[in-house]
Amino acid sequence: MTNIMDKKDLTKIEPYLWEISKDFRADMRVPAWIYATESMLDEMMSDRSLDQLVNVSTLPGIRVAAQVMPDAHEGYGFPIGGVCATRWPDGIISPGGIGYDINCGVRLLRSGLDYEDARPHLRRLAGALYEQVPTGTGKSGPLKIGKNEMDRMMKEGAAWAIRNGYGEERDVKFIESKGCLEDADPEAVSGRAVQRGNDQLGTLGGGNHFLEVDYVDELFDEEVAEAYGLKVGQLVVMIHTGSRGFGHQIATDYLRTFMQVMADYDIVLPDKELTCAPLNSQEGKAYYRAMKAAANFAFTNRQVITWEVRKAWRKIFGGQNESLDVLYDVAHNIAKVEEHKLEGKQEKVVVHRKGATRSFGPGYAELPGEYREVGQPVLIPGSMGTASYVLAGQNRSMELSFGSCCHGAGRRMSRRQAKKKVEAGELTRALEHEGIFVRAATSGGIAEEAPLAYKDVNEVVTAVELAGLAQRVARLRPVVVIKG
Repeated sequence: MTNIMDKKDLTKIEPYLWEISKDFRADMRVPAWIYATESMLDEMMSDRSLDQLVNVSTLPGIRVAAQVMPDAHEGYGFPIGGVCATRWPDGIISPGGIGYDINCGVRLLRSGLDYEDARPHLRRLAGALYEQVPTGTGKSGPLKIGKNEMDRMMKEGAAWAIRNGYGEERDVKFIESKGCLEDADPEAVSGRAVQRGNDQLGTLGGGNHFLEVDYVDELFDEEVAEAYGLKVGQLVVMIHTGSRGFGHQIATDYLRTFMQVMADYDIVLPDKELTCAPLNSQEGKAYYRAMKAAANFAFTNRQVITWEVRKAWRKIFGGQNESLDVLYDVAHNIAKVEEHKLEGKQEKVVVHRKGATRSFGPGYAELPGEYREVGQPVLIPGSMGTASYVLAGQNRSMELSFGSCCHGAGRRMSRRQAKKKVEAGELTRALEHEGIFVRAATSGGIAEEAPLAYKDVNEVVTAVELAGLAQRVARLRPVVVIKG
């Protein structure tokens, strides 16, 4: 089903910001905003992304505007790349505005190694990483923990992993929310979710999740790069994964619950996939606490994978320049209660980010001291074989997008379409010819994540930079890719 909207329904209000007026449809409570270049806008109109965005604008308690980032594409209920804020505490919370893979996110590790020095060892490194990090749908990890430890992990997040020997104390300082959302409640999590998650810590999963070794190809802001500890030629490691089957089950459980109770709260929606409940309702509170448990699982998962990556790194490089420090870890699919300046005054809102990341500008107390003067690191992975970016959050994003930015390149082609167009072996050989070593659990996993299936990450990053949401700091080029 294609978008029923026409370009004439959009008004350009800034060079890279378009608006669909709330007069477009009678049930809209706020306008809809789209951050995009004109060519990206044409691409978005080839699926239901903008129709879904208009649907988001109808949610009870929504504030300012329903928004979508330039990497947007059609999702479940909300478009992927969607951002909205609802009134606190009586506005709604919607699992569709967070996603099934709760706290899918990206962590970046920086090394002390230079690409040219490491180049002769990259093939062996690809093998060691693939062997060390369990990869693929349904794969079990190195840990299988009982209910009591699962409960502790849900409450403590990444700190649980470190306390159990899977990391270093300084790691949590450079994780969003220090790797733990407070008030997570194991009692709000079903036994089925616990069963699905108890052996998945330290696993990458399938789909678009990946582990990638990159080198810093170019710096755009040397002062911010220095604050982030980045320099040209340096090897870095990017980890992209989330809460696995654990988070998926929590989303499934509460979508079912919310569908049953929406009528009790007189909530009528244009799309059942937007199913929601007031945050201050019994069901809303339970989901929020369970979502936090899933977010903490994802932070822990990326922490255990960091430990696995460090083991593989030592295996190849020994004691020489073996350190891998956490530069930053950002969440993509999450809802958070935050305070933002709206209509001239500070207001608490529930910010939903689905396929979008925080992009907090300089001066925010929540940022690590090392980054407070330059803004939050924003990690934007490209597609397999193309560039990724490190950006810095800007205060303009706090004014426009609730401190939010895009989360990647964004799909332009379905997985099924990509598999029809791409032969995995041919792509693997072509990438290796370019010096990129790929390992994957299945050939289908390579084909569906081919570069042609994604938008141009350079154009996406240009759009968010010129819109003032984040500024470029460094471009990364892949040399090792591990896919699910």
